[in-house]
Amino acid sequence: MNSPSVSEVPGAGTSAALEEVEKRVLWLSTAIIDHANRVRPNPSGLKVGGHQASSASMVSLMTALWFRHLRPEDRVSVKPHAGPVLHAINYLLGELDASYLTRLREFGGLQSYPSRAKDPDPVDYSTGSVGIGATAPIWGAISRRYVGSLDGGVGLGRQYSLLGDAELDEGAVWEAVLDHSVAELGEVVWIVDLNRQSLDRVVPNIAAGKLQGMFAAAGWQVITLKYGRLLQDLFDRPGGAQLRARLDEMTNPEYQRLLRCGAEELRRRLPGEGPDRDRIAELVAQLDDAVLVDAVANLGGHDLSALDQAFTAIDDTRPTVIFAYTIKGYGLATKGHPQNHSALLSEADVRDLATRVGADLDQPWRPFEDGSPAQALCAATAQRLRRPGTVPQTPPALPSDFGRTPSGVATTQAALGRALLDLTRSAPEAARRVVTVSPDVSSSTNLGGWVNKVGVWSAGERRDWFADDRETILHWRENPTGQHIELGIAEVNLVSLLGELGATWSRWGQPLLPIGVLYDPFVERALEPWSYGIYAGGQSILVGTPSGVTLAPEGGAHQSIKTPSIGLEQPGCLSYEPAFAIDTEWTLLASMAKLGRPDGSSAYLRLSTRPVDQALAAVPADSAARERRRRQVVAGGYVLRRAETPVVALAAMGAVVPEALAAAARLEQVGIAADVICVTSPDLLYRAVRARQGHEAAEAWILEQVFPADRAVPLVTVLDGHPHTLAFLATINRVPTTALGVNGFGQSGSLDDVYRHHHLDADSIVRAALDLVG
Repeated sequence: MNSPSVSEVPGAGTSAALEEVEKRVLWLSTAIIDHANRVRPNPSGLKVGGHQASSASMVSLMTALWFRHLRPEDRVSVKPHAGPVLHAINYLLGELDASYLTRLREFGGLQSYPSRAKDPDPVDYSTGSVGIGATAPIWGAISRRYVGSLDGGVGLGRQYSLLGDAELDEGAVWEAVLDHSVAELGEVVWIVDLNRQSLDRVVPNIAAGKLQGMFAAAGWQVITLKYGRLLQDLFDRPGGAQLRARLDEMTNPEYQRLLRCGAEELRRRLPGEGPDRDRIAELVAQLDDAVLVDAVANLGGHDLSALDQAFTAIDDTRPTVIFAYTIKGYGLATKGHPQNHSALLSEADVRDLATRVGADLDQPWRPFEDGSPAQALCAATAQRLRRPGTVPQTPPALPSDFGRTPSGVATTQAALGRALLDLTRSAPEAARRVVTVSPDVSSSTNLGGWVNKVGVWSAGERRDWFADDRETILHWRENPTGQHIELGIAEVNLVSLLGELGATWSRWGQPLLPIGVLYDPFVERALEPWSYGIYAGGQSILVGTPSGVTLAPEGGAHQSIKTPSIGLEQPGCLSYEPAFAIDTEWTLLASMAKLGRPDGSSAYLRLSTRPVDQALAAVPADSAARERRRRQVVAGGYVLRRAETPVVALAAMGAVVPEALAAAARLEQVGIAADVICVTSPDLLYRAVRARQGHEAAEAWILEQVFPADRAVPLVTVLDGHPHTLAFLATINRVPTTALGVNGFGQSGSLDDVYRHHHLDADSIVRAALDLVG
């Protein structure tokens, strides 16, 4: 997988042509932001924004990568604030129409940050959430390898991540770097834009050496580009060793201040006050003003030849990180200024830039002249990087019902593992597309049987030293054909991988059915990267289990509260909380059927470890009635107990449905007839309400079947989660209501004690119903 040398790249062109392209990329990326803020009409007066300085620091890196080394099979994640550079390059390569260059951050135009789903030009990875886009190529590499194990048709290719040094502050970065599987991914290459600035300031101690050591300790190849050719040449002259030592030992703020100096001031400041001052001053005195100013800013991340050498030196047997020292705002009037993060060039600055790079202010988007070396380089690069079209395969057919009715006592969590095993028998082709992911909780979330059946995926085969141990129940057979991926205890890694596994249908035309399983309280820990994966087009199923205060003895730290409403509110995702095993199977199969397709969506299932008598589900024996029940379960809810003339209705969800049934029986004993509605998806019921109001394109038929107007009565809602999740149900028929649920942190205890404490027990439901009906 080694990158070809520069001389071997077709159409690599001369250094002069590449420098011309570099200048044009700087101009275009700067002008795109300038037009959005200073030229385009802005009636609201709100700042449009953009990041000219952050883009400028990446221009050389991206020019060298795209026009020298990138191949069609490679993929690149571009740091959020360098989006304009990506658009500028895509324009030069003919992948973006010029009309979009004037539409940065305009409705329907170029997005604020690179987006696979919303930008009109090619974007490999959506970025914008700091740290999440940086790690995405790691999970993309695993996803590509996994898909390759199915049919071998996706080839190889590097997974580049272009990230800012400030992104290394994010914990998600180190959770990914330290995962045991990452050290085997030689196709992963990170390029750190080490400009030593954050949003507000120059970072006083960036500790580059420590960062390099951390990557090296994790098994990465570390390449550092600190100085460019001009400075390297000076270091070889008398006084050069002392100059290098001076620059190496200089604090970041002092170095940044030098970037703001003219030649005369540099001659005073650069030698410093140390014992080598005179030798450095003698060297500096030999340089003319222009060379001196250029030399101080001559860092490796802006040196095209140094970048060429670094890309050529990448070792594809292990992941690589390149620390490229850069200057924020390089080539602009704002270079090196501590507050240049969101600063915009003045009109005079833009004119000066146009003069220096040979651009035309009257025709800012003018292409290179036909036949010019720069135009030839762009044409050759476009031809070299052209990718064949991807035709997504249709996902394999899935059954909607396994046809059996669970009996006895069971949990919805256990039903998950059982359903996956049933799938291997009833639909083996679809089952082969299933890949499960968990953070070291396979056995405790009832995936043990599935793992034993399909094996564990790894880049290479590993020997199972416990295969002959008769007391070993969970068999850990690791090989490239396994279908379960186990990561370390890092939920961010899990959902990030889940998002990339869920995007293989659009990247390589190979649909997968990814299912991630984690403890439900930790959904909140993984929420941001999970949401971002959905935004980026990843379709997957996230299973939170066990859940709620139903985990009574476990105590408050493991008792989730807000996750049901998170499922309701998350865009691009359906959420379910089934009460019975059969409901779990039906909702799981329905969720899987929506994966891996252009009109698909993700899903979130909240499951429980509470053993429940499955006879309470009262599954109809008649086939037509059974199918009607299944459709209602998948659509959001069904009537579990129907009174002849109801006085009150009890709408319950998940683990507390048995309490609602018990309360209804007791109410009947005192002459109060109660309907019991089993809610399987507040998400879908809320969408149905919105559709009835004309706010959303969704089906509303389920409301007529579960909450018919002619049976409108006061309503008690109850769930093992925050009560507001179901409170909206009262608006369907505008009835009096009481919402029961969990609105405080839990504690350890028996199930009866904990339910009583949170008013989820049958007594509390009865009291709430009596209060409503007087």
